[in-house]
Amino acid sequence: MPANLTPMYYKAERDYRRAQTASEQVDCLQQMLQLMPKHKGTDKLQASIKSRLSEARQNLKQQINAPKSGQAYRIPRQGAGRIVIIGGPNCGKSRILKELTRAEPDVAPFPFTTREPLPAMMEYEGIQIQLVDTPPITVGQLQPWLLNLVRTADGVLLVLDGSSDDAPDETMTVIREFESRKTRFTETGGFDEDNFSIVNLASRLVVTRASDRDSQVRSELLFEAGVSRVPTLGVELGDKQFVGVLKQRCFELLNIIRVFTKSPGKPPDMQAPLTIAHNGTVEDLAVQIHEDLARTLKHARLWGHGDHDGQVVGRDYRLRDGDVVELHC
Repeated sequence: MPANLTPMYYKAERDYRRAQTASEQVDCLQQMLQLMPKHKGTDKLQASIKSRLSEARQNLKQQINAPKSGQAYRIPRQGAGRIVIIGGPNCGKSRILKELTRAEPDVAPFPFTTREPLPAMMEYEGIQIQLVDTPPITVGQLQPWLLNLVRTADGVLLVLDGSSDDAPDETMTVIREFESRKTRFTETGGFDEDNFSIVNLASRLVVTRASDRDSQVRSELLFEAGVSRVPTLGVELGDKQFVGVLKQRCFELLNIIRVFTKSPGKPPDMQAPLTIAHNGTVEDLAVQIHEDLARTLKHARLWGHGDHDGQVVGRDYRLRDGDVVELHC
C-alpha cells in the first residue's frame, strides 16, 4: 500500500534531516508523526519515527544534564542549500572554496591548514548556495560537531588529490570514519529504506590536480576498494572552465529547480527565484511560501518551456526549472 505522504510531511522530514540540535530533531519528528497518514502503508515508517523520537528525546535529556565541554560550531543556514566540502589532508578543499566563492581561506602546500569550518556563499544563476570548508579528516579524528555538520548538509563534495599516491587510502579513511557512524556517501540522499538511523548523503567525488596522468587511476582505486560509486569530476582549479563546471555540478547536487513567482497583473521578479525539489509541484511551491497558502490553493497560472502563456494548472502539476508561476487561492 502506498504511503501517500503529503508535501508538508516531506518538508518536515527535510527539516529533520537538517536539524542541528536534539531539540530541533524532537520538534521535527513530532510534526512528521502528526502529518503522516495513519494506515498500513505507513506502519513501518511510523515505527521508525517513534524509535528515532525516543532516541532524540534521550539525547536531549543527556545534553541538558551534561556539563558544557569540547568544541561546537553552529553555522546558520543560508541560501538555497548547504554543501559541505570534506577530505583528507592537503587534498584541495580550501582551494575549492576560494575558487567558487569570494572567501579567502588559508591555502598552503602543507596539510592541516584548515582548523575550523569556514562557510561562504557561491552564486549560481540567480541563487546563492552555501559552501562550508572543513578541517581534514584522519583516523579517529572525526569530531561530533563535524559529523553533525555533514549529516545535516544537503550535499557533500568528497575531495581526492589526483596527484598523490596516498590519496585513495586517505579518502577511504574519511569514508570509513563516516560509515562507522551510520553515514554513507551515495549518488542521491535520504534515509536508508531499511534503517531510518542511516543517512545517505548526496555526494560527488571531486578529483583535484586532475592533469596528473595517474589521477584517474587513483580515483578508480577508491571504487575498486568497495566504495559505492558516485559521480566523479576531475578539475584543475586554476582553469576557469573547470570552475564553471564545478559550480554547475554543485547546483545539480542539490537536486533543486528555480521557480519565479508573480502577482496578478504584475511582471515576475526574475532576480529572486524560489527553489523547490526537482520534480516538485505547484503545491510544493505553495508550501515553500507558506503552509496556509498550500491549504487554500485552488490553481496556478504558468509561463515557460513552450507551454501556453498563462495556462491554468492544478496543484499537482510538476514544475520545471525556470517556470514562472502565479498562485491563486
